[in-house]
Parts: sequence; structure tokens; C-alpha cells
Amino acid sequence: MQLSPLNRRRWDLFKANRRGFWSFTIFLVLFIVSLFAPVIANDHPILASYKGELLFPTFRDYPESKFGGFLAITDFRDPVNQEEIEANGWILWPPIRYSYNTVNTEIPSPAPSPPAFSLTRDQACAKYPLGAKDPNCVAGNMNWLGTDDQGRDVVARVIYGFRISVAFGLILTLLSSIIGMAAGAVQGYFGGWTDLLFQRFLDIWTSMPTLYLLIILGAVITPTFWILLGVLVLFSWTGLVGLVRAEFLRARNFEYVRAAKALGLSNARIIFKHLLPNAIVSTITFMPFILSGSVTTLTSLDYLGFGLPAGSASLGELIAQGKNNLQAPWLGITGFFVISIMMSLLVFSGEAVRDALDPRKTFT
Repeated sequence: MQLSPLNRRRWDLFKANRRGFWSFTIFLVLFIVSLFAPVIANDHPILASYKGELLFPTFRDYPESKFGGFLAITDFRDPVNQEEIEANGWILWPPIRYSYNTVNTEIPSPAPSPPAFSLTRDQACAKYPLGAKDPNCVAGNMNWLGTDDQGRDVVARVIYGFRISVAFGLILTLLSSIIGMAAGAVQGYFGGWTDLLFQRFLDIWTSMPTLYLLIILGAVITPTFWILLGVLVLFSWTGLVGLVRAEFLRARNFEYVRAAKALGLSNARIIFKHLLPNAIVSTITFMPFILSGSVTTLTSLDYLGFGLPAGSASLGELIAQGKNNLQAPWLGITGFFVISIMMSLLVFSGEAVRDALDPRKTFT
């Protein structure tokens, strides 16, 4: 695809900010990798072959009766089931044999257990009378960053928590930006009473205590991902209204706008085709910072206990566990570094975007 001279200059300016360019690249790679979390960290095999039949346990549940058992859903971590499948085929496991909600009952010390980099099955099963041959002992008990206070693998929860945090932030940023730009465009273009009444509405709307409303909502219903997203969209769209409104107030009396009105173009066409593209340039520079703020909002709510449902993969809950378990420093340290690195990458990426869209910026 051939870029226009203006977009080529912007791309060159974006790449010229080496810190921002590499931060964006690293963040994009991490997010894409996290999208494949079910095949990276899971307590179900990625692929298995049993008596000539290919199975996909990561994406489908199989009854244990298929392997000679009696349970409704197969526990693939059970050594009996593993031996049965391997005797009649093979199993392909993900690199990390834990999902975000898998409780490791075979940790050698009480939860939260410290990181274990080379824990063998014999070591993990030492507490059982028959050792590794005991049917209650499960293979694959390494926890590279330890476990939390419920025995869940920290690495798996970080991968899933990173994915859900970034996805939540992206959706929240997109929806709030669309609503905010539309509201600011209407205010700035029409002005007069429309602008005055809308400003008074914004004064009232922004003064509402969002945290208290979330607390009340959490007492009535369990806030799911989409409910929490919807509530935050209701109060986060106001961030870009002032910027877009100012751009429209400045540009609505330009000669090309007056010419468009004289030619009989509709207000909607003037707003979306002629004015909004100019306003988007200035608003895009704020989106990486809005994204980082959205991720921080979800993390803060999870930390306070008003975010995602209990048991969900959450970076905020990991920080809260670090606070509540000072004897397990790997919890707080892991949460701190993950959130710090993620926020740093987003901020540096935002600086590169700002430089790319700044018409006064020159190459250095």
C-alpha cells in the first residue's frame, strides 16, 4: 500500500522516536502472544491422539467415559487418564500446564508457594506414600513465579490478566472515544444553546461519583466484564469532548466550511467528511494515554475488590494478594513489574504517536 507524502512523513517521525517505536513493537508482540493464552497456559492438552482419533481438549470438553472413566468431564491432569491416552496415542501439552484458575494441589509447601524452576515429579509427589506412582499425584508441578494464596500459577494468571486488561482498555478507549468525539463535534459545530446546555449537562455528569456507583452496582449484581465496561463507558466518554469541541469551534467558521454550506451540503456531511478528520488528528495523540488510564482503572477496581468477578485473571487482584501476603514477595514484585512495564510501554508509544502527528516536529 502506497502512503501519501503526509502519512509517509508521519510514519518516519514515528520510527525516528526509537524508544516509542520499540515500545509499541514490544507491546504489540506481547498482546498478540497473550491472545493465544489458551495454547500457552492451560490444564488441557493442545492436541491429543487416542486410538487413531484426533482430540482438541483445549477447545472442547470430553467425557471421561471415552477413556474408560466415569466422570462427566475428563481431568487430563489425572495420571490415570494420561497413561491411558499415552498407551493408545500421544499428548501435546502447552508450555505451561496451568490455566488461570487451575489450583495446584501438589505444591511442596503451603500456598502461596515460592517459585520452582526445576521441580521434578518425584519432588512434587514426595508427600504421597507411593511417591510419583501414587494415583493422586499429578505431573508437571513447576511454578516459575510461584503460586498465589489459592495455589494458582502466577505465570498463567499474568498471561491471562494481561490479555483481559489490554482488551478491556482497548474496547473502553474505542467506545469512549467514539462517543466523546461525536458529542464534542455536535457541541462545537452547532454552538449556541446546544453548546451551552451540553456544557451544563457535562458539569452535572462529570460530578457523579463513579466509584460509589460501582460499589452500589456490585452490591446489587455481580459485575461481569461487559457490565463493568458499560458502566465505565458511561462516565469515561467525557475525556475527549473538550478537545473535539475546541477544534470544531475553531474550524466551523473557516472558508471551506462556509463554502460547503453554500453548496448545500448537509450538516452531517460537513461534520463527518470535512471537520472530523481534522479533529481526529489531535485526538489520536491522546488515545495511548487514555488506554493506559483505562487499564489502570480496571486494575484499581480489581485491587479494591469492585472489578471483575472473583476468580477472574486480574493484575489488580495479584497486587492485592501481594499486599495481603507480605511473606510471599514474588506476588507483589510480579504484579509491580508487569503493570510498570505495561504502563511504560503505553506511555512511550503515546509519545511517539504525538511526535508523528505534530506538524511542527522535525527530524533530529
